[in-house]
Amino acid sequence: MTSFRLAYVPGVTPAKWVRIWGERMPRVPLTLVAVAAAEAADLVRSRDVDAVLLRLPTDRSGLHAIPLYTETTVVVVPKDHLVAAADEVSPGDLADDVVLHPLDDTLGWEQPPGLPAIQRPATTGDAIELVAAGAGLLVVPQSLARLHHRRDLTYRPLSDVPESRVALSWPEDETTDEMEQFIGIVRGRTVNSTRGRPAPAQAKAPVKRKPAAKTPPRRRGNPRRR
Repeated sequence: MTSFRLAYVPGVTPAKWVRIWGERMPRVPLTLVAVAAAEAADLVRSRDVDAVLLRLPTDRSGLHAIPLYTETTVVVVPKDHLVAAADEVSPGDLADDVVLHPLDDTLGWEQPPGLPAIQRPATTGDAIELVAAGAGLLVVPQSLARLHHRRDLTYRPLSDVPESRVALSWPEDETTDEMEQFIGIVRGRTVNSTRGRPAPAQAKAPVKRKPAAKTPPRRRGNPRRR
């Protein structure tokens, strides 16, 4: 049986698209595969999955990538931190704070804000634990702040910094019919779209046309006698 394997990185929630797939493609099972951000591109290059929802920027060699949406960048802080009192902050507001930069960061910094930590945490999850311990702050896409939510932490939007774009990616040299279907779903095409799944062909009944009504000849009346 044909199936479709879709990988996704932390913070991305493909549930809506999976539901629509089930409605439109009930005979093709969709299998979800959770994958670390650093491994996402290689997983689809090796054909271990058919497609992946990953974060840009990333190495896109040999891959198609359709950007889907851009996330707000936020700074995660303890609830009693001064930043928690603001509605939005700028990199300058973090100048005196240690800002953690985990190895799985996907924001593509030229220069992260704040003071560098002595050592980079291995993962975003590890960095969250350090923020909770008072060892620094963390800048991440908003979905990751929500994924690692803790009662003792909060986050605020951070302006004028890189943002993470979520994209759908698949091998550059192959676009299957199933892949076309999923592209249509994430782009919001309706089931009747010209690029969606073609409707089964149906024989059209011949159209019966009524013969045109004949106009009765005009009757000439007898000339009036005088």
